[in-house]
Amino acid sequence: MTTIIIGGGLAGLAAAYKLAGRDEIIIIEKEPELGGMVSSYGIDDYHIEKYYHHFFAGDKELISLIEELGLGSRIEWLRGSTGYYFNGKIYPMNTPFEILKALPFLDVIRLTRLVLKARTIKDMAPFDDITAKDWIIDTAGESVYNNFFLPLLQSKFGDNSEKVSAAWLLGRVRIRSNRGAKGERLGYMRGGFHALIEAMAGNIRKRGGIIRHGNVSKIEIKAGSVRGITVDGEFIRCDMVISTVAPHILQKMIDAQLQVDRDVRYQGTACALFGLSGKVMDDVYWLNIKDNVPFGAVIEHTNFISASDYGEKLVYVTSYFQDPGSLLWKSEDEEVIKQYLGGLEKLFPGFGKKVKWWRLRRDMDTAPVYETGYGRKVLPYVTEIKGLYLAGMFSEANYPERSMNGSIMAGFKCSDAMIKTEV
Repeated sequence: MTTIIIGGGLAGLAAAYKLAGRDEIIIIEKEPELGGMVSSYGIDDYHIEKYYHHFFAGDKELISLIEELGLGSRIEWLRGSTGYYFNGKIYPMNTPFEILKALPFLDVIRLTRLVLKARTIKDMAPFDDITAKDWIIDTAGESVYNNFFLPLLQSKFGDNSEKVSAAWLLGRVRIRSNRGAKGERLGYMRGGFHALIEAMAGNIRKRGGIIRHGNVSKIEIKAGSVRGITVDGEFIRCDMVISTVAPHILQKMIDAQLQVDRDVRYQGTACALFGLSGKVMDDVYWLNIKDNVPFGAVIEHTNFISASDYGEKLVYVTSYFQDPGSLLWKSEDEEVIKQYLGGLEKLFPGFGKKVKWWRLRRDMDTAPVYETGYGRKVLPYVTEIKGLYLAGMFSEANYPERSMNGSIMAGFKCSDAMIKTEV
């Protein structure tokens, strides 16, 4: 039995990790490197993720996998300090005392009540049809919504911010509840997640799995069953396919034989990484921004992980876009960086003089827009086509919010479902 996995991101690698040694496994990844959204740049003598990443204490599958691969000693739990930029000033937002400096006292009380209420909610389904806006206003009032949540929602979802479901918001609040008196504890792998991707790939190859690079254009289906795929013009026969690509891309591979594109809107990300000669902020790792600049967050990675690991300071700048016609997608790399540098100079005068190098990663389908009703659009692991399975950010393991842990769970659950179905 031959199983082909389309996509070498975390979900695809996790599925292959489960299945390797049982069947003939072939992973096909279109990019030169594995990892998908967790892939890394090689900078001099170190690796750093193309998109910022950390994990939480509740990410049990991810943590267990890291330990199983012999990398547990690389896990570090560090304080991830956050801040809020508005009215020309950075406000730390890690402790109740710090939040009091940024918000009126009554708003802090209402915000605290909202967080405590969110932690008690176990079933997200009833909140899938309620907007985050309505739930926040009903729970904490318009002032908390306008002054605290609205800028965050707009920076992440743009014009869709008022359509986002309360289920998504509750999911975000719950996973970020590991906050003590000094702030939030976040997990990271010393040396980066490149080591995890390499360890997974090495383990898969050791057990007979094949990893190759190419572009899959078609999944051949006859009489309701998978027969094979076409990759770079070459037909490869197989018995089963696990697809981890976005539904609208998969839809083109299978024509109209199965409706997987459930009118889910995705948004893209333009994430710049700057190597700097000096630091930008004193202590803040993650800065959310309420200002007229072309990005919604500045993440100073070396305020989280020691700069001594890299020999320089590292800062991410990120923005989301919902329209393929966005200048963030259509413009040349240099133009996007120019826009970002203009905004950074406004917030941090002299930023440009510290820049040693930069990289820019842009992807169109980095996350679903978690609108009301999204829960009903989650795709199953097992499809109506015999031999076709699905795992990815569109899976229930990544609802109501995507994560590295969710993608690993999706890959594991998909492989388990495949084994049960094919027995």
